[in-house]
Amino acid sequence: MAATATACSAWAQQSVSLDSLDYAEMDEVQVIATRATNTTPVAFTNVTKEQIKKVNFGKDLPEVLSMTPSVVTTSDAGAGVGYTTMRIRGTDGSRINVTVNGIPINDAESHNVFWVNMPDLLSSLKSIQIQRGVGTSTNGAGAFGASVNMVTTDFSDKPYAEVAGSYGSFNTNKQTVKVGSGLLGDHWCVDARLSHIGSDGFLDRASVRLFSYYVQAGYYAGSTSVKFVTFGGKERTYHAWNYPSKEETAEFGRSYNSCGYMYTDAVGRRHYYDDQTDNYFQHHYQLLFSHQFNGHWTMNAAAHYTKGDGYYQEYILGADLATYKLPEGYSDITRKKVMDNGFGGGVFDLTYKNSRLQTTFGGGMNKYTGWNYGNVLSTLDDNHVATIYTDNEFYRYRGEKWDGNLYLKADYNLCKGLNGYVDLQWRHIDYRLRGENERWDYAAGAPQDLNITRVYDFFNPKVGLNYQFRKHHRVYASWSVAHKEPTRNNFITDLSVQPVSERLFDYEAGYEFRNDWLHAGANLYYMDYKDQLVLTGKLNEIGEPLSENVPESYRLGAELSFGLKTRVGFSWDVSATLSRNRVKDFQEVLPVNEYDADGNWIGSRNEVVDHGETHLAFSPDYTFVNIFRYTIKGFETFAQTNFVSKQYMCNANQEDCTLDTYCTTNLALSYTWKNLRAIKGLTVGCTVYNLFNAKYDNNGWASSEHAYVGGADMGRVNYSGYAAQAGTNVLGHVSLQF
Repeated sequence: MAATATACSAWAQQSVSLDSLDYAEMDEVQVIATRATNTTPVAFTNVTKEQIKKVNFGKDLPEVLSMTPSVVTTSDAGAGVGYTTMRIRGTDGSRINVTVNGIPINDAESHNVFWVNMPDLLSSLKSIQIQRGVGTSTNGAGAFGASVNMVTTDFSDKPYAEVAGSYGSFNTNKQTVKVGSGLLGDHWCVDARLSHIGSDGFLDRASVRLFSYYVQAGYYAGSTSVKFVTFGGKERTYHAWNYPSKEETAEFGRSYNSCGYMYTDAVGRRHYYDDQTDNYFQHHYQLLFSHQFNGHWTMNAAAHYTKGDGYYQEYILGADLATYKLPEGYSDITRKKVMDNGFGGGVFDLTYKNSRLQTTFGGGMNKYTGWNYGNVLSTLDDNHVATIYTDNEFYRYRGEKWDGNLYLKADYNLCKGLNGYVDLQWRHIDYRLRGENERWDYAAGAPQDLNITRVYDFFNPKVGLNYQFRKHHRVYASWSVAHKEPTRNNFITDLSVQPVSERLFDYEAGYEFRNDWLHAGANLYYMDYKDQLVLTGKLNEIGEPLSENVPESYRLGAELSFGLKTRVGFSWDVSATLSRNRVKDFQEVLPVNEYDADGNWIGSRNEVVDHGETHLAFSPDYTFVNIFRYTIKGFETFAQTNFVSKQYMCNANQEDCTLDTYCTTNLALSYTWKNLRAIKGLTVGCTVYNLFNAKYDNNGWASSEHAYVGGADMGRVNYSGYAAQAGTNVLGHVSLQF
């Protein structure tokens, strides 16, 4: 296991106030089915509640996970709040399986997790486990590069209250209130949280306004527990996903954001659309049941439902009105795209455990139904006088998806120190898409017709060995298979090119040494893909990355970690990933576009360019994380440095379409007073992000064409845009515990 020393065993971490209570043990068994342990032959990292608390001051969850190996984060607004994403081993968010309490969280159609819809969930988490590679069988979307398993907080047997707040650069602010009832009548507990997070963003107008809640109520009776958990959020975010070119940045500055641009007036002032915003509500409901029959048998079951409802508005320049079911002509318009979806189902697991064997049989069945439709709100004439429309729907389609899985896992102690692991999963997907696409069929003079039905059955076996020797040493090796279905965007972006499912063979081997003060580990991996849906570098009209199948590709790497903890309060954690991420024989379909001398488009065709072996897009060869921490009495300082090497933004090895190497350092200082007269604890602190003011970009887009202008061959022309990130910025924080 190449787990960084910031992690420690999930099973060793218990809330002190709960150690003697039966319901603490029940909370623990609820997560065993989908988590790796120290005898599981996979690479994983655990992040504890205490580690989360020390960095949870307003930044999104991906920013917090940047302390773990092989993680690269992005931020549209440039300040780590709002639309943020992460990649693990170069795989994007649509290939990272995410669960909360074993419940799938990934959007059923896009396979992404939109963290902006779950603001401040970090404040209600007990722990996070990141499994790199295929990992263990879990519920929901297939883990095609990694999985993130989150567990919500335990109950406390004592009543408590906590108030926390942050404020800093770009008007970034966070307010959180948490309360807990403690144990009521020997059986009941209730916890609740309310949060607000806001930021003006580093980029122009990239504002974020987030509200969230969390409530859990539990009943415990001997060996049985029932827990109801609900959490959700409301977000309003100004668009910042266009990512300007280097030329635009040079002209308008690093904080330039073109989203919402309307026109430039006679005195050169640029005007922007005020309502270029994303607005979304998301509510999660979970009913968790656990029963321990005896010392050997435990059963967990859960029912869940997620309701999402929202829209975004935007200003479109020079729209072809016919494609919006309006009289022919061209005009600027404002439009609204609406999403209304529901996702629900159930999961279960039954575990048997004795001195040598632990085996789990589990699975789940989930159904998703989602409507997508759009309306033109107004057209605008040359003087920007609007004609308002109250009912002009220009597309509507419905997606329906059934996703079921069954798995059987067994971890058996073959002899002293040697464990064998087998994990077999069957997964069934039935996906249907019906209606009018938002893209126009010019030949038919109507929206493209969507009539897509896909059924997949995947078998995903995993086997491995783990050997623990001389108390502090362990080695392991595993082989795993994973399959994954395409996303909605893969189907609807270009109906003439239908995507196919992906397959991954994942080979892992590692060594770890761990004692009370020292940790060192190395994990080697080879991920061999067939028909991997790789990022192309292109974005669709709402900033979502597009992908395409490539026949053969691979990710080969080594994850190294080292950790030292001294008795004088100093600790040092470091992890590094060295990798080679390649398409084996990349054949690019390059558009050939012809323009007249005035730059007007005449026509196009495609040509195929054979590039041989190329770099996989957005997959750095090297990443590095270094963390120094020093604690003495109530004072603590924390310094985290992240290094990410150059990334190609397309798969064609174009040097002018790359993200440069960057290195950033964050420095945190805090002091905690405990057991004051009226309060249990008071913490005051400050974090300086990007301490050395690095000018860097952590995301972007790229596209290319072969251009002919006025009959002259201009050769290959590359275009690219870059997501600029904030320089040095500061966030102060204070929290009070009662």
